[in-house]
Amino acid sequence: MTAVAVRSALLPAYARADVTFVRGSGAWLTDADGRRYLDFLTGIAVVGLGHGHPAPLAAAQAQLGRLWHVSNLFWTEPMAALAERLSERFGGAQAFFANSGAEAVEAALKYARKATGRPGVVALEGSFHGRTLGTLSVTGQPAKRRAFAPLVPGVRFARLNDAASLAAAVTEETGCLLLEPVQGEGGVHVAAPEFLAAARALADETGALLVFDEVQTGVGRTGMFFAWEALGTRPDAVALAKGLANGLPVGALLVADDAPRGFEPGDHASTFGGNPVACAAACAVCDTVTDELLANVRARSWRLEVSLRTLPAVREVRGLGLLLAAELDRSSADAAAACLDHGLVVGTSGETAIRLAPPLTLSEAELAAGLERLEEALA
Repeated sequence: MTAVAVRSALLPAYARADVTFVRGSGAWLTDADGRRYLDFLTGIAVVGLGHGHPAPLAAAQAQLGRLWHVSNLFWTEPMAALAERLSERFGGAQAFFANSGAEAVEAALKYARKATGRPGVVALEGSFHGRTLGTLSVTGQPAKRRAFAPLVPGVRFARLNDAASLAAAVTEETGCLLLEPVQGEGGVHVAAPEFLAAARALADETGALLVFDEVQTGVGRTGMFFAWEALGTRPDAVALAKGLANGLPVGALLVADDAPRGFEPGDHASTFGGNPVACAAACAVCDTVTDELLANVRARSWRLEVSLRTLPAVREVRGLGLLLAAELDRSSADAAAACLDHGLVVGTSGETAIRLAPPLTLSEAELAAGLERLEEALA
């Protein structure tokens, strides 16, 4: 089949760049023509350890030789091991495993409703929680919601870093406060520590569950294993996915040991959730995200942020750790295309901001090379 015929076999759900990647190694990607690119997007903050990292690769390969799938009617060793590792990182939690961030947030919405007996959700304007009907209902971006209305009722939206707005949105029907510590798709806006503390107090006062969507910020992306550790407020539950298995599909809902009890057998399920191969890779990722690696994230973040601020085209830099946005004096789509032409992969986050999410393992030399290519693209 021709390239045109192959592409016509896909539903047009994505606006893809005209590049086909065939290989990845560390911070580098190679396309079908043999050209190399520095990857400062990592599959939208997914391949956190870099492409082909030996630890999750070896773990996944070894598990492929033993067991691929048995369903959640039985136990598997990788699933139990991953749950134990995540519980230890969180400070005591139980896990539900799924395949994606949207599924993890869906599980959180159902858990909060069951645990509190209240269907209402308060989320934030500008937020993004997924594309399923449930997660789209709590996504605070009208343009993404409009074509699929009517959506799930009972959702109210407050403003980021406006504690009074958050309090005003809560009613006696609110069972869940759903917040992103950093709004990734919404422009890489960081929640202020005092705002998250106010949300914690409000949840405690009203009996609602405080749920953090850390699908994009979790597993070391912000310089701590969870973003909430850097921002000072512990939630009742947290959704993880993107970086958890370094590119293999996995999602997780973690519910704190001291949170109200919710699920019972039969309340929720996922056929492929807790897949042994994905969980084995995720265990290796958790073991690799050490204090030393997190220190590297914080050091590279500081250097990248300082350097971005010196570029004439950059008007503002936002973010936390290695999840940063550079607000530009031009179209973000044009800037991302120019970066690609210069061998640098970046994302967009709004009409005038590019999003940078390089590997957590980024070296100083790779950082310098990426900045050089970015400067050339924006010149």
